Amino acid sequence: MVHTANFESGAGGRGVPAHQPAVPVFNRMTRRIQGSARHRRPMAGADAIQRARLQEREHLARELHDVMGGQLTAARLQLACLRSRLAGHSADVDQRLDQLDSTLGAAAALKRRIIDGLEPPSLASLDLAGALAAMAHEFVDGSGIRLSTDLDAIAVDKATSLAIYRLVQESLTNMAKYAAASEVAVVLRDRACDVAVFVRDNGRGFDAGPGGQRGHGLDGMRHRIESVGGRLSVASAPGQGTRIAAVVPKHPGPTQ
Repeated sequence: MVHTANFESGAGGRGVPAHQPAVPVFNRMTRRIQGSARHRRPMAGADAIQRARLQEREHLARELHDVMGGQLTAARLQLACLRSRLAGHSADVDQRLDQLDSTLGAAAALKRRIIDGLEPPSLASLDLAGALAAMAHEFVDGSGIRLSTDLDAIAVDKATSLAIYRLVQESLTNMAKYAAASEVAVVLRDRACDVAVFVRDNGRGFDAGPGGQRGHGLDGMRHRIESVGGRLSVASAPGQGTRIAAVVPKHPGPTQ
């Protein structure tokens, strides 16, 4: 099954048409890196470390949801009880109760952000293609940038799914912040021995050469993909947009 869609916010739109094929460019980039990535497998010890990290993330997310969530709920109930007993007692007391309510609300929001950072909710309920499609909707709603997707439905281990999800998420965040693009495309390909992902924009671009611009999370993205045995390629130049490609080997073990 393949998820293919074009997402737009509002009418019109400038820049590269939504129907412009991204796959030929994608294939040229991934051919340069898929040979080495296809045969590159993490050692057993690295796989064990990756699984341990994922298990710890899941454990922390559950603890935050169950324990901290329960404590915050209890605090909100106590606050409601205090309000009923002290309502109208004095303006100062009412103000302090309001401040406490705001503090508890901020703590609950922070808890949700931390849980989402540890374990994206969409990956818990959807396959990788579905989670990326949901991300695309959110991206368009938040940025107003036109986005097209071409997503193969794939079954890979949790570590690979999370690495690809975070790569696309970070890429879209950077493109919304820095690229001044009117269009973005995301492609996910299921291959015989590996998974390939491609994100491109038609924005201002940057110098991606050895002496060029570093940052925008590129080193972190590269480390994340390499942690699951993959390779990352970034192609960009001023005025020519940015193209990010990654090839990740399929790992044996439990799938989503």
